[in-house]
Formats: sequence, structure tokens, C-alpha cells
Amino acid sequence: MELLFKGGTIYPITSKPFVGDILVKDGKISKIGENLSSSNAEIIDMNGKFIFPGFIDAHSHIGVFEEGVGNYYQDGNEMTNPVTAEVRVLDAFYPEDEAIERALAGGVTTVMVVPGSANPIGGQGAILKFKSRIVDKMVVREPAGLKMATGENPKRVYGEMKKQQPATRLGTAAVIRQYFQKVKNYMKKKENTLKEGKEFTEIDLQLEIGEKVLKREIPARIHAHRADDIVTAIRIAEEFNFDLVIEHATEAYKIADFIKSKDIPLVLGPLFGFRTKLELKDMNYEAIKIINEKGILAALMCDHPVIPLEYTSIQLGTALRYGAKEEDLLKMVTINPAKILKIDDRVGSLEVGKEADIVVWSGHPFDFKSTVEKVYIEGKKVFG
Repeated sequence: MELLFKGGTIYPITSKPFVGDILVKDGKISKIGENLSSSNAEIIDMNGKFIFPGFIDAHSHIGVFEEGVGNYYQDGNEMTNPVTAEVRVLDAFYPEDEAIERALAGGVTTVMVVPGSANPIGGQGAILKFKSRIVDKMVVREPAGLKMATGENPKRVYGEMKKQQPATRLGTAAVIRQYFQKVKNYMKKKENTLKEGKEFTEIDLQLEIGEKVLKREIPARIHAHRADDIVTAIRIAEEFNFDLVIEHATEAYKIADFIKSKDIPLVLGPLFGFRTKLELKDMNYEAIKIINEKGILAALMCDHPVIPLEYTSIQLGTALRYGAKEEDLLKMVTINPAKILKIDDRVGSLEVGKEADIVVWSGHPFDFKSTVEKVYIEGKKVFG
């Protein structure tokens, strides 16, 4: 099947916007340019419309904190043990969550869904596209990261509520270190068993995923708001030599040079909302401008349901008031999260060979009057 989007204002993201056409064939972008033609394609008139790649949110809880149902269907935190590395969001994701349709209405097509931040070691995340009602058919990559957390949340859940470790920041760091030391011991035991020509039968699902982290097959995705928590996360990552992405990074702007020197990517946000706890007191939109000017690879999250995904463009547009550049902001929900998630060979920009995740807007997304009229994922219309 071929589709030819004709005469729209195209924002490829990795190159300058222009008025032109996109030819889609077999779910991928076949050609992009001016005055394209095809005898086999369905022509879609884009005159006066704005064409963007689907937005990507690299940190979301959509589908595991279901909208409009109260606590009975909130499956994002397994708050029974500080270490729950074995749990997978894939097993709790609800494709009928009403928020998904609204996310498409906001131009969002791809998400990294992660467990919440109750536990120092929270569980396994998955990259999903909103293209099916069967979660297994939505998967881009799974597992795609091990969610971890520092700061106030583990302290509150375990120290205040359960009266057990971790009750402090130093306790949280100790729990994380102890876990990865167990993983190292487990890997050594497995290696020795296999060297002896024996079958390794003592499979531990909690440690298997940690092995993937230490082998750098997937990154650790560490929740850290305060600057000192960010530094702690980096310190532990260096001790155990694993890849790291900092989630939230509220105070990253305070130590931007240090983060740049360590080459650590950030998923910032959410920034549009109430400062609900002490570690958010210095949250501000100037962080976006500072982080981008330092050349740090950064994406912008909604942290759905904290900010519903349908308001992605509203959060982005608001940042313009604080000096952020339009080009940088658009990259923070397209090519940058794609790079952080290591799926930029497939999505994140409108380029030949990439999957045709295309969003048709009535106007520029930063114009609050603009609406999403149509959404295509891999060349198939899923909204509008």
C-alpha cells in the first residue's frame, strides 16, 4: 500500500522544514521532497497542514496507572519489596486505557512505559507504539530498561510506611549496591558452572535482568530529582560499569557541566505543574534552555498521568516563554528520545527508510489553537 502526502509543511526534525510531499510504501517513508508523484499511491491533500513525526515520550506510566478508575487498577508499583527487578510492565499494561486515544490526539505515538518510583529497584520497562489493542503487538523493545529510584519516594514508602530499609538516601544507595553485587556473584557462579560443562539451573529472574544491565544490553533508568541524587546515580553506575539514563533530572541544570562531562542522557520533567514535594522546590523551565545549551542529550517527559500525554505540546510550547529554542524543544519529543531509547534508526524523524509514524496537525503544535487531525503509525491510520 502506498500513501502520498501532498503539499504540507513538513518538519523532518533532522533538517529544515519545507513545503513538500512524503511517499509512504509498506509502512515506511519511501521518498520525501517536492513535487513527488506515484501512480499507485492514495493521494492525501495536505495543503495548509503541518506534518510532524509522532511524538515520543521516553518515560510514561500510561496503561499501568489507568485513567478514571481509582486505585483498584493502579498496577505501576509493586510496593512489597525494595527490590522487584523481576516484574515487567508488559504484564500489567492495559491497552484499553482511555488515555491512549487522548495521547494519539496529542500527537504521541511511541512511549517508554516504566514502573513507578516506589522501589530502589522497580522493574522492567517496555517501549510501545499505540498501534494495536494487543500489547504484544505494540512492543518495539522489551525489556528496554531497568527502572530504579533514589530520593524521597523509596524513603517514604519503606522508611515511613513500612519501617524498613531504605529509610534514608544512604539506605537506598546501599540497597542498589547490594543488588548489583548479588548480580555480579550470580554471573560469576553461572560462568563457572558453564566452564565446567554443566547446565546452569539456578535461574533467578530477579538477577537475570540485572545481568542484562551489567552486560550493558539495557540501561538503568534511575529516577533522580535532586542534584545530589543525580550524582549518586552516576557514582553507582560508574562503580558497576552500566549504562545510565537519569529520569526527571529536576536539578540537573545546577550541575550541567558535570553531567555533560559524564555524557549521561536525561529525560527531563515534568515541569508543568505543582511542586508536590521538597525535592521539586527548585523546578523551573529555565532548565530546558540550560541543558540544551550545554549540549546534553535530553528528552522531555510528561510522566503520564502527572501530565496527561495529550498535553505534550502544551508543556513544550510553554517552555518557549523561558528562552528555549523551538528547534531544541521539538527534538526533545522526537529524535532525542529516539536516540536515548536507541530506536532512532526507526523513528524520531521524517527520513527515507524510517517507519511512517506521521502526525497531521491543523497548525504548528506550539500554537495552542492547533489540533491533531490524523495520526498514522507505520503507514496505517490510527486516529482521525
